[in-house]
Amino acid sequence: MSKLFSPASIGPLTLRNRTIRSAAFESMCPGNTPSKELFDYHVSVAAGGVGMTTVAYAAVCRSGLSFDRQLWMRPEIVPGLKQLTDAVHDKGAAASIQLGHCGNMSHKKICGETPVGACTGFNLYSPTWVRGLRKDELRPMAKCYGEAVHLARQAGFDAVEIHAGHGYLISQFLSPSTNHRKDEFGGSLENRMRFMDMVMEEVMEAAGNDMAVLVKMNMRDGFKGGMDIDESLEVAKRLHEDGAHALVLSGGFVSKAPMYVMRGSMPIRTMTHYMDCWWLKYGVRLVGKWMIPSIPFQEAYFLEDALSFRQALPDTTMVYVGGLVSRQKIDEVLDDGFEFVQMGRALLHEPNFVNRMKTEECARCGCRHSNYCIARMYTLDMACHQHLKEALPADLQREINRLEKEKP
Repeated sequence: MSKLFSPASIGPLTLRNRTIRSAAFESMCPGNTPSKELFDYHVSVAAGGVGMTTVAYAAVCRSGLSFDRQLWMRPEIVPGLKQLTDAVHDKGAAASIQLGHCGNMSHKKICGETPVGACTGFNLYSPTWVRGLRKDELRPMAKCYGEAVHLARQAGFDAVEIHAGHGYLISQFLSPSTNHRKDEFGGSLENRMRFMDMVMEEVMEAAGNDMAVLVKMNMRDGFKGGMDIDESLEVAKRLHEDGAHALVLSGGFVSKAPMYVMRGSMPIRTMTHYMDCWWLKYGVRLVGKWMIPSIPFQEAYFLEDALSFRQALPDTTMVYVGGLVSRQKIDEVLDDGFEFVQMGRALLHEPNFVNRMKTEECARCGCRHSNYCIARMYTLDMACHQHLKEALPADLQREINRLEKEKP
């Protein structure tokens, strides 16, 4: 019997089935405020049968913003988020929100100040100078996470997902590549986990006994000199000790190994087509294929690494994410012992995919992995090119066609 449509729990929360819409950034919040577009999308996923939908990448404070179309948790947006969660609940799904801080992945024009991170340096991603957080700033920063959890409760969310991966702030403290601190928050892995522990202390206190807490973490940073699986296993064990109800097993660094997270190729011409900044547009078009190297897509591309975590932490609830597009592979992952699965691009392409899997044992979504949605989201909303109302320019269509024909 398939486990897919059986109820299961994450801490105090029980979901109607084993599917979760992953916290794939929607870029649907102009002015850092929830929009009708965000509302409509998540309600469509809830109506499509998912167990829980996750609103993505909400900054816990202004300095944590990396996009001008990204949520920023503050009291004035709570009513808009409450409308969203009420509507999701009406469709029978639970609602989660991902909370994080981008660290050095920002620019002063977005976050309102010199970006902060684990260490002082220069970030080519923005590009901008970055200021390392002082020791006396770390507890107040951790409290921002706890305050964001309180706001999430007021907005009616059943769960929060703390972002501790992908090269954002917590990840910048964890990774030896980005943490060169000389105080007790740098050096050994034990020291590099201190800020994460501090955040989790604030989060678990704010979550109380009625909100589920998931943590997205890296199994590997995805590049030489980054955190690898041996240290990541210790991080996973610590997160379990810190009280996390479930771990979402991911990998990659947005600034150093972006396609390790998503796999496939980045459609550079498409990405630059939507950019507003002329010099960035032509700079990325010139060197983008070297800045963002391709990594072939294959279904369930994180599964081999994730199985080592499943074996090492048998008592920890684990959520598999990464390249799930078929009912057959989802059943396989659940049979391997993962309690839940997350999907992002599959549910962007087909919000009703979970309902379709109920009636089709061989159901497979029609996402063709061109990553048009990812290229577009840096400037506009995340959208599947197969569902656009307008026709793509001919040069973009040629690029997408070429990428969709590529084989792993």
